[in-house]
Amino acid sequence: MNNFTKLSIDYANQRSYLDDLFQVYPTIPDGIREINEEIWDSVEKAFKKKNNDLLIRELLKLDLFPIKDSYVAYLKRDKSSIERNPRTINRICGRLYEMGIDKIYEQCSESKETNRQIGPMFKDWLRNKSLGIQPVDIETFIANKNDAVLDASDKAMMDFAHDELNYKHNKGLDFVGRFNGKYVIGEAKFLTDFGGHQNAQFADAISTIETKNVKAEKIAILDGVLYIKGNNKMYKSVTETYKNYNIMSALVLRNYLYQL
Repeated sequence: MNNFTKLSIDYANQRSYLDDLFQVYPTIPDGIREINEEIWDSVEKAFKKKNNDLLIRELLKLDLFPIKDSYVAYLKRDKSSIERNPRTINRICGRLYEMGIDKIYEQCSESKETNRQIGPMFKDWLRNKSLGIQPVDIETFIANKNDAVLDASDKAMMDFAHDELNYKHNKGLDFVGRFNGKYVIGEAKFLTDFGGHQNAQFADAISTIETKNVKAEKIAILDGVLYIKGNNKMYKSVTETYKNYNIMSALVLRNYLYQL
């Protein structure tokens, strides 16, 4: 299999992998979410008056709706549907009144899910000169051909890869770099468990590698459960189906880049 995939598997199974990975993905809960006081004041008043229409409208203004319901996203995207669907509103509000105002506040201020916090952590790790060089802005990146890591917005990274490297895929990139004159692009994922959403994350990273005619080395910077030896689907994928792909842990990324 790919040497850096093997190195990643060995690292995960023989060394202090999780302890070291915490430097890349320090998944410390953010604490409770900030709730806008004016909005919350309106929520309390609507709750007290049992004003269903106003209660829903005010709660939809918050980052997190207090209950999981398949119809909430639709209501959030089309506010006019609130007045057209009174039975749906009454049904949801019935659950809210059962919860009580204190529980509603608790749910609305719940800390962000770990998976949603993970995204920016990889780029923060890069900014700490973990690859030995300080990432640079787009102007500096294109000014010369030195070894460099691009530090830019998701759109700027996509635009550069599209215009300069013929990257036509619709998935964003977490890494754009240049080492020994070779460009490198990739996605970074921390796969915390098997199944569902995590399988989709894995597939996203693989689809980036499989993009054709890109003028760059394509890598998947993956960490987590995929390196646990066994019959699980992810492990078999990286050791069999995709064994020749550049799949590696962030912890061996530096080794890969400096051998290009």
